[in-house]
Amino acid sequence: MTEVLYTHGRFYSAADPRATAMLVRDGRIAWLGDSADTPAADRTVDLGNGLVTPAFVDAHVHTTDTGLALDGLDLGSARSKADLLDAVAAFAGTRAADGLVHGHGWDESTWADQSVPSAAELDRAAGGRRVYLSQASVHSALASPALLAAAGLPTGESLVKEADHHAVRALALNDLTPAQRTAAQRTALTRMASLGIAAVHECGGPGTSSEADLTSVLALSGQGLPQVFGYWGELGGALKAKELGAVGAAGDLYADGALGSRTASVREPFRDGHRGCGEAFVSAEQAAEHLLDCVTVGVQGGFHAIGDAAIETVLEGFALAAKSVGVDAVRAGRHRVEHVELIDKAMIARMVEFGVLGSVQPVFDALWGGPDRMYAQRLGVERAMASNPIGAMHATGVQLAFGSDSPVTALDPWAVVVAAAAPRNPVYRMSVRAAFAASTRGGWKAALVDDAGVLAPGQAGTFAVWDTPGGVREGLPALLPGVDGVVPDRPVCRRTVLQGETIYEA
Repeated sequence: MTEVLYTHGRFYSAADPRATAMLVRDGRIAWLGDSADTPAADRTVDLGNGLVTPAFVDAHVHTTDTGLALDGLDLGSARSKADLLDAVAAFAGTRAADGLVHGHGWDESTWADQSVPSAAELDRAAGGRRVYLSQASVHSALASPALLAAAGLPTGESLVKEADHHAVRALALNDLTPAQRTAAQRTALTRMASLGIAAVHECGGPGTSSEADLTSVLALSGQGLPQVFGYWGELGGALKAKELGAVGAAGDLYADGALGSRTASVREPFRDGHRGCGEAFVSAEQAAEHLLDCVTVGVQGGFHAIGDAAIETVLEGFALAAKSVGVDAVRAGRHRVEHVELIDKAMIARMVEFGVLGSVQPVFDALWGGPDRMYAQRLGVERAMASNPIGAMHATGVQLAFGSDSPVTALDPWAVVVAAAAPRNPVYRMSVRAAFAASTRGGWKAALVDDAGVLAPGQAGTFAVWDTPGGVREGLPALLPGVDGVVPDRPVCRRTVLQGETIYEA
């Protein structure tokens, strides 16, 4: 039995809002109270008046890609084709002549001229090296002729989407040795721990990653690093998900693509010269069959669905499954849908009816929402302002779990809270407390863990300790501007603890 007593802190705890000390025994919270009345313990840690909160859970990540992006070429600041090519040329010089230039984050919606380089231009910039540059959404990429040819694709145009992108992406990831892959995963998980993130939901599957990639990151789970909950997104893959050690056959099981690549399945055509309605990959009948497979195997099911047509199809699948096994059996599975960006009131009501959890990314709205950003370009202003109604989902009773979809958006859990509490459309605001709960307890519940995410006796001893230079409001760090309009300084993580084990200490 191990006991650690944490004293002289400030605790965000409904169980004891005035607590200044906490005892963790064998990974669970055994006591909360005043530092003057502490029980005996094997070891004592003085928190120096740090703020103690439940640790964050990132409910949608791609760990290998995140690690590669952290150590690779960041193209988020590129504002033109020329910027991108210059960055590739500078970075390529740091790689072996037969190496791969791996970059991420370019977003042509921020460019005045949104044309992208040709494959030949990429080849010249990289000095003949193979090039893979994922777009911010990671639903499309730019690839060099050598990589395109290896995937059996034409070598003239560099831009690849969906199935073609999956083929190129698989080659780029397969270029990694097992040791390089593990190193990238460790880099990502270490960064997560330093940000107060104690658990993540790894979303893998065909077209996204590989079985080897998923089992590799699961092997690192809790080994002095955040806990990893695996999801395998393959239609009819419930048994495989279970065999791989995943929580469910969910996550990136694609019902459609993404808005950035104009491949989300939408009811009305895209507005910016691409008049199609995106791509749909799953029928309602297939969705129902998949959910019934998950019920039979006893794992969580779910889908990636961004556009309103895709979400409607998936929810019709839930209705068909409920007709077969009953609503209660469907609700008991605590299934999930990722992203759910274009959803109306009727669909939100169906999510509540079938107990469907929404795994959402509020920073999508912060980056691309509003009247003048990428969503408005793709959808028109009215539809853009109706996107990501996260506050409405919360108010209606949809259980939420927040994540980053890293590397699609940066690892920054407090930015996630801010984006939900202060969205582009103020109609969809939610409280900081509710947003924080979705970023913590919501993530545990989404992974079917019900005894973590709050600071109370009997709960898991999983928490983060923060310096709060911007002050505290209602028990949490001050995040939003005050009446003076000044934006508070963000909290800084001092310590992250997972089930009693310190996985990060500043």
